[in-house]
Order: sequence, then C-alpha cells, then structure tokens
Amino acid sequence: RPQWKVVNLDKLTYAGNLENLTDLENDPQHVFVRGDIGNRELVDHVIRTHQIDSIMHLAAESHVDRSILDSAPFVRTNVVGTLVLLDVVKARGIPRFLQISTDEVYGSLGPEGLFTEETPITPNSPYSASKAGGDLLVRAYQHTHGLPALIMRSSNAYGPYQFPEKLIPLMISNAFAGRSLPVYGDGMQVRDWVHVEDFAEAVLAVLERGRVGEVYNVGGGNQLPNLEVVGSIVRLCEASPSLIQYVPDRPGHDRRYAMDHSKITRELGWKPSRDFTTGLAETVAWYRANAEWVARVRSGDYQAYYDTQYASRLAAAKPAR
Repeated sequence: RPQWKVVNLDKLTYAGNLENLTDLENDPQHVFVRGDIGNRELVDHVIRTHQIDSIMHLAAESHVDRSILDSAPFVRTNVVGTLVLLDVVKARGIPRFLQISTDEVYGSLGPEGLFTEETPITPNSPYSASKAGGDLLVRAYQHTHGLPALIMRSSNAYGPYQFPEKLIPLMISNAFAGRSLPVYGDGMQVRDWVHVEDFAEAVLAVLERGRVGEVYNVGGGNQLPNLEVVGSIVRLCEASPSLIQYVPDRPGHDRRYAMDHSKITRELGWKPSRDFTTGLAETVAWYRANAEWVARVRSGDYQAYYDTQYASRLAAAKPAR
C-alpha cells in the first residue's frame, strides 16, 4: 500500500536474492534488514526502532526435499523462529500478526474433496510438520494470551522470481537449457496452483480485513497432476517431450492437495484473478526474458544441491513414453 512503510527482515539464505529488490533500492517506504527471525534481540530491536504495528510472517524453510535431507533448519526457522516472533509480539503489544502457512499441513487428500479450514492438521513431511508446529503455536498464543493473530494457508504459488528448486521454475529453466526434466514417480501427484500476485493480494486481504483468531485457505482452483503441468511447460518452451524423465519418487510424497477458498471469498472478497493457462504462459515468458537472472541463481550452492537431489535419481530414470 502506498502509505505503508515496509521493513523487510530477511536472513538471505541460499534462496534469498537482493537482486530481486533492485526496484526498491531508493524507495524511502522500504527498509531492508538482514537478519534471522530466530534472533530475539534483533527482532525486538527492529520492531522498536521502526515502530512496527503489523507483522506478516512469511519467513520459512519451504522445500520438502531439503527437509527430508536435513530437518533441523526447518525446525529452527519454522518453529523456533515463529516462537521468537510471537514472544516479541506479545511483549510489545503488536496489534496484528499474520502467519503465512501451507496446504501441506493438512496432509494428503483422497481422489475427491477439498481442504477446508476445519480439516484436521495431519502433516506428512518434516517441512509440513514444522509449519504445522508454527501454526499450532500461533493458535495457542492467540487462545492463551489473546494475541491478535491470524493464519493464512495457501496452495502452491508460482510466478516470476521463484527459486528454481520448485517444480515450475525448475522445469522451465531445465527445458530452456535442454536438460532433463525429472518427474517424481508417475507424475500424477495433484497440486493446486495460485499465481504469486493473487497470493500477495490474499495476504493483504487477510492482514487488513481478516478476523483475529481465524484461518483462511487460499487456492487457485487449479488442481492439476504434476505431469500435466510439466507437459504444458514443455509445449510453451518448445522443448522436446523426450526430456521428461521419470525418477524415483520422494519418500512419503503426498498424492493430492486441493483448497476450498470459499471462506476468504465470502468474508474478504478475495478470489484468484488469473487462470492457470494464462499465468503459466506469462511465467514461462518471464523466465525466457530473464535468462541471465536464472543463470546467476542456478550457480554455486544451488547446483551442488541439484546434484545431490537429482543425480542418483536421474541415473535410475525412465524416459517418458
């Protein structure tokens, strides 16, 4: 919002990239602070110095595959970091706290149905368990201490500037480079996709108008098998379908997610504005136009992770039929 002053506290881990903020370098309404939400003294200092009156908690370790390799960073950031924020919010009397969470805390759906805000939390991966732990702390602080907290749970976001370990940017950047497109298992895992701009509008709607103590689900209404998404990317990138390689599945891979977003639509007037076909085409076009950005972020630590995650799987891969 034009009248807001935004203080951006970011640890700049492997997926953090200050280059993404170049448009805001000279904006007096934006302040960047490098730091860890697990550092209580720093969090308290930032809140006092800048007279913060609302917190949007989007900081997280978020990649399931990494949580399987090493769960500790996920617990430190997603659970302990959330606890630090809640304690400072309570101590300083901050009037608004929004926890950004994920559909993955609900577990896996069967072939039909949608997650609602009343669906029990049954996380299946270390990542989703850490996010569920943070959510439960938020709920407990709201109930016990009267903290003015809300929770928003979103389906998979996609769009420009996404770090290329996630499915869509990984497949786009690999397709443009003529590299293999590793698809887990049979590729029939179903996900619900919401464009990042729709996601951002949902965050603002919940922060500004949501009811304290409530949970709001956000989804794009796009429940698609991963293989269908990859196929669309292949066509949009004008790549060869032979690049698709079926690789051994992720351990404990959830089969299907789908969100019921009727509550946020009914109460706050939010609904997704982009259909997935249009949003995906725009996303592919952005990555095509920003090949140098992709090359920079895929160097160094990312490449070491990619080799760890996919080298052995691709060695056992089966070509698409």
